Amino acid sequence: MKTSIKLTYARPILISIALAIVGLILWNTHNFLKEFKKEAQDKMSIWATAQSQFMGADPNAPLGDLVLEIFQSNTKTPMILSHTDGTYSFNNFNEDISENSKNLKILIERFAKENPPIKIKEGETVLATLYYGESPNIKKLRYFPLALLLILGLFSAVVYFALKLEKVAAQNILWASMAKETAHQIATPLSALMGWNSLLNERGVSPEITLEINKDLERLSTISNRFSSIGLETGLDKVALIQSTQEGIQYLSDRFPKSVDIQFQSKLEPHIIPLNKPLYFWCLENLIKNSIDAMKGHGIIIVEIAKNKKYIVVSVQDHGPGIEKKYLKKVTNPGFSTKKSGWGLGLSLTKRIVTQFHKGVLKIHSETNKGTRIEMHFPMA
Repeated sequence: MKTSIKLTYARPILISIALAIVGLILWNTHNFLKEFKKEAQDKMSIWATAQSQFMGADPNAPLGDLVLEIFQSNTKTPMILSHTDGTYSFNNFNEDISENSKNLKILIERFAKENPPIKIKEGETVLATLYYGESPNIKKLRYFPLALLLILGLFSAVVYFALKLEKVAAQNILWASMAKETAHQIATPLSALMGWNSLLNERGVSPEITLEINKDLERLSTISNRFSSIGLETGLDKVALIQSTQEGIQYLSDRFPKSVDIQFQSKLEPHIIPLNKPLYFWCLENLIKNSIDAMKGHGIIIVEIAKNKKYIVVSVQDHGPGIEKKYLKKVTNPGFSTKKSGWGLGLSLTKRIVTQFHKGVLKIHSETNKGTRIEMHFPMA
């Protein structure tokens, strides 16, 4: 328990440290990019100075070594030199660029946004204007923070789902432990009560009394078996779904108020599917009980069995007040209930039985003042 508490406090600290490290890397990358771009601009200023000397020099004079070295050193930065006579010179372009190119104006505008144009002058006379873009290295560096943010996003998603799975696993262990302990606690007095009931029967107590006691004992035995099944990896049997559903409805109809009419509908032929019958009856009972509570003990409940491409669908429909939209995603959470006296266990247990034990799907459709329809989707094989 202490280890769990320590981990609970340690996780936010570790996540905060990881975020701080990523933030520091992003900040340093941003500063490095600014410095790198400033260096590139300084180099282009030197190149422009060399170009002004070249353009202002005697055409027949030999090109100086320094100027030549400066020209030859820049082989990556794309450049457009716009001369005052309306002509253009191009350098470091992979594709063909000409003065009549449609992309020329777009390129000049883009370069002007990326870097401030440089006027090449001889004295006060402007000889040309240099437009230049970003080198391939700067472009690659620009994507680095985005890649880092993507990695951060993936890391956060992995951490989130890992923590969520851990929470679900802890809940499952808690559910299983509680269920096994409940089954164990019920089994001990149940065995004793069965013995006492047999003794009463042997001593000639009215059979009607012992029969009713026996019904209640069977009921307690069923509840114990249900909790025992929840706490174990339960196998599935081949069960006739329609027949079993009708049996369950009949059993429940005899125990619920006569003011509630439980109707069964199905146009399907008999289907045999993998099912844990006691747990299925528990789901059916939970849904019907919820419908009775929603309708305050009066109304019609329709239990229907249908089929789609992948599943056999058992639905329970009531005409109660319905569930508000804001609660639809929460009603299957353990402990959540829209009823003041509810424990919030019925639907969460039903979802666990359908999804985890039967590998099915639980769907809830509800409209305010029109009722609720809950569907249990069971795989056909």
